[in-house]
Amino acid sequence: MHLELRQLRCLVAIVDAGSFTDAAIDLGVSQAAVSRTLASLEAVLGVRLLRRTSREVVPTAAGTQVLSRARRLLAEADDLVREAATGHSRLRIGHAWSAMGRHTLEFQRRWPTARPDVELHLVRTNSATGGLAEGACDIAVVRTEPEDRRIESVVVGLERRYCTMAADDPWARRRSIRLAETGERTLVVDRRTGTTTADLWPPDRRPAMEYTQDVDDWLSVIGTGRCIGITAESTVTQYPRPGIVFRPLRDAAPIPVRLIWWRDDPHPAAPAAVALLTDLYRREG
Repeated sequence: MHLELRQLRCLVAIVDAGSFTDAAIDLGVSQAAVSRTLASLEAVLGVRLLRRTSREVVPTAAGTQVLSRARRLLAEADDLVREAATGHSRLRIGHAWSAMGRHTLEFQRRWPTARPDVELHLVRTNSATGGLAEGACDIAVVRTEPEDRRIESVVVGLERRYCTMAADDPWARRRSIRLAETGERTLVVDRRTGTTTADLWPPDRRPAMEYTQDVDDWLSVIGTGRCIGITAESTVTQYPRPGIVFRPLRDAAPIPVRLIWWRDDPHPAAPAAVALLTDLYRREG
C-alpha cells in the first residue's frame, strides 16, 4: 500500500473537526468512508494514530507526530497546485545580490503598465543562477555568463565596477581607484555568486584573495579593514552600509547584466522583462 494525500487530509480533518461525523461533513463523504480512509492510513504506517472515547477523538503519541508532518506535506502540496495553476499569471525574477540595482524600484513601478496581467515577485537566492537552477524563479538577473547551455542569456545593460573598502581606509579619501593598484591589496571574493575573478589581472599581478559565500559576509569582512572588494555598481545602490564606502574603478571593464531563463521553458512574460530592463539601462546611458 502507498501513502496518499487523501489519507493525510482525512486525518487532519478528523482532528480539526473533533469527530468522524463532522470530518465526514467537512470532506463531503460518508462517515464510513472516513473510517476506512483512516484505517488504510494506519495500515500503511503500521501505527495507531487516533484514540476514540465516548466524548472525543485524540491523537496518540505517534498520531501527534504524523499529524504535524501531514500538515506540512499538505501545505506544500497545496502550494504546488497553486503555483502550477497560476504559473503564467505570475513572474518570479530571481537574483543573488542586488537585483537590478538602481533600476529595481522603477522596474517594479513600471511592470504593472507593461504587463498588468502578470504579478511580479522578486526572489533573492544565493546561487550562481540567481535561483533559476533551484527552481526558485522563472527568470533571473545575473552578472556572470551561465555555463549551462540549456539556459538562454540576454544582456540588458552594463554596470561599472567599484572598489569597496572600509570608511577609514586611506583609499576612501580618493575619488577613484585604478585596477592595477588593487593587485597590491587582499581582496575578499564571493566565489559562488560574485563577479570578481583572478582573470581581471595579469597572472603576475594578481592580488591575494579571501572567500565568502554571501554579500552580507562580504561586506562584514571589508568593514574590518583587512580586505577590499570589487563589485558591480548595483551593489552600491542596494547595499549602503555605515562604515563602508565605494569608489569607481576608472580603468576596469564594465560588467554585463543579463536576464536568463530555461531555453526550453521560457515564461511568456520574459520578453517584456527584457524590453523593460533594457530600456531602463539605456536611459541611464
